[in-house]
Amino acid sequence: MRQDSASGILLILAAVLAMVLDNSPLSWFYDALLSTPVEIRVDELHLDKPLLLWINDGLMAVFFMLIGLEVKREFLEGELSRPDQIILPGVGAIGGMLVPAAIYYWLNKGDPLALNGWAIPAATDIAFALGILALVGNRVPVSLRVFLMALAIFDDLGAVVIIAIFYTADLSVVSLTISLVAILGLFALNLLKITRISAYIMLGVILWVAVLKSGVHATLAGVLLGLMIPLKDPKNSERSPLREVEHGLHQWVALLIVPIFAFANAGVSLSGLTVNALLEPIPLGIAAGLFLGKQIGILTFCGLAIVMGFARLPNGASWWGFYATSVLCGIGFTMSLFIASLAFEQGGSNVVIMGDRLGILLGSVLSAVVGFLIMKLFNPAVDKVT
Repeated sequence: MRQDSASGILLILAAVLAMVLDNSPLSWFYDALLSTPVEIRVDELHLDKPLLLWINDGLMAVFFMLIGLEVKREFLEGELSRPDQIILPGVGAIGGMLVPAAIYYWLNKGDPLALNGWAIPAATDIAFALGILALVGNRVPVSLRVFLMALAIFDDLGAVVIIAIFYTADLSVVSLTISLVAILGLFALNLLKITRISAYIMLGVILWVAVLKSGVHATLAGVLLGLMIPLKDPKNSERSPLREVEHGLHQWVALLIVPIFAFANAGVSLSGLTVNALLEPIPLGIAAGLFLGKQIGILTFCGLAIVMGFARLPNGASWWGFYATSVLCGIGFTMSLFIASLAFEQGGSNVVIMGDRLGILLGSVLSAVVGFLIMKLFNPAVDKVT
């Protein structure tokens, strides 16, 4: 379980289990489990949602909190702390979001409902992609892993912005006001140099409930909380509150929360599935955006940056290795499923929901298999001259 590939393997197993259950005589159990009502009530405050939404709004807030922690650490003292480290993955992330979205839009421009899903193929599943890289072994240069992680971080930031701007429901002024007060409280804790983690978590819970009630998606509360936790303790130079929380959350998120999310969202009934169903605009747009759009966008934008002298190929990496990494960025899985749940949760028919999941699974599987094979067949590292 300490291997880097563990989270990717668990994701695969969780998705396969969901597919098997949803296409077996136990499909009623799978559907009933996810629709089980779960309610929390404190006087007039009550949260009443099916289990699926508790997973998507609650557990995934913890996932996004970890993203916030990782982003803050990387920008302050990690792989993104210098401008020259940011250019290549930053440019690649822009191309890797724009081109897939454009392909999806072009294939679905005649359907207003389908256009809600334009951002689905713009995401990268960092856990899944790094899991595939780990399966290749030590033939992969460390620089390619760093490039993939950095690009996925920018992708996650882009996804957060997209969710905040394009997937926000009717807003509640009262709840937004409480959210703002909670955010100001987190700022105050930073200004007062308070490093007790429990204080941040208490305000974070209030922030999550308020954001959930506000109409803005609740996972944004997780990102904000992660960004607010201080990196260093001014009273103890050897202690890092951020690293403590990140270390405590990492295995829970990678080995439990993300696989649970995959299990809850990857179930697709294949009953009556035909080739024509895969060629419908929604699944085709998502699959083409992930498998073709990602690699085309990343290679084109990064290639131009390298040719024009703004960036250079990752140290020790060959063009084959860089290409294979670009293909692996087409594994959208977790993030794509999450954005799809936001895009079609209001007014999406069963046909639309099945179509988006089919497209995500097809595009992600193609990207994983092809990227892995390229890594195995061609040397991802520059051959040393003897």
